[in-house]
Amino acid sequence: MTRLFSSAMEKGIASEIEKFRKQVTDTAEETIFKLLPTKKLISSINDPDSPFNPSRDTETDTTVYPPPASTDPPSKKRKLSDDATGTSDNSSVISNDTQNARLMNMVLSNKRVKSMHDVVKKECEELASNIDKVKLWLTINLPKIEDGDNFGVQVQEEVLGELHRAQESAYNLRDVPRQDFLARAKICSKLIKYPFVEDYTLALQEHDEKQIYTASQRLVDIRNLYAAVMDITQKNITKLRAPKGNNSSSLY
Repeated sequence: MTRLFSSAMEKGIASEIEKFRKQVTDTAEETIFKLLPTKKLISSINDPDSPFNPSRDTETDTTVYPPPASTDPPSKKRKLSDDATGTSDNSSVISNDTQNARLMNMVLSNKRVKSMHDVVKKECEELASNIDKVKLWLTINLPKIEDGDNFGVQVQEEVLGELHRAQESAYNLRDVPRQDFLARAKICSKLIKYPFVEDYTLALQEHDEKQIYTASQRLVDIRNLYAAVMDITQKNITKLRAPKGNNSSSLY
């Protein structure tokens, strides 16, 4: 009785695994043959409403604004009460709170650059997700380790390596906005501290112009990554589907 129950469980699990493998295969092939060829990001640059359109202004606001109006500071009684209990209420803390800042003036962020970063981040995350779908398919499609007829396995491993490198590039591009905001914040802090130094104003303008240019180049990089992934997977699709099949075809 125990054997029959165990056998039925094994058949059920095998059926679920097979269903999962088919779903992964269908998703990966749809990504390779339908989704990747549609990624033509460069055409969006010329859209009049696109932040990447080169005809748009840089929109760098170098004005040093006074601090925003703030609410009354908490009373000493409330502060002593918080200190006595060892707790503090952080729920009232807001973004860009200048109450305890050494220099309370403000420089606004560049909304156009931020919107460009948002597009690049979204595309990088989508690229990494699409590569994950293909990597999962190749990983579960690897045959068992055995002697002989391993050329197709080598093709699969080479393609997996290329996919991994493309995904790492997407992760690196995804991290660029953080680095940009940190670099811009340093220039803005100098501009607040030394508003009479014109070079800090020029540095902020040049920084934004560079970010607008490089953000457009990142769209080109993402397009190239899509093209490379599509090219290597479609050229080797026969070996990727059946690595133990005919061994006469070349790697690329």
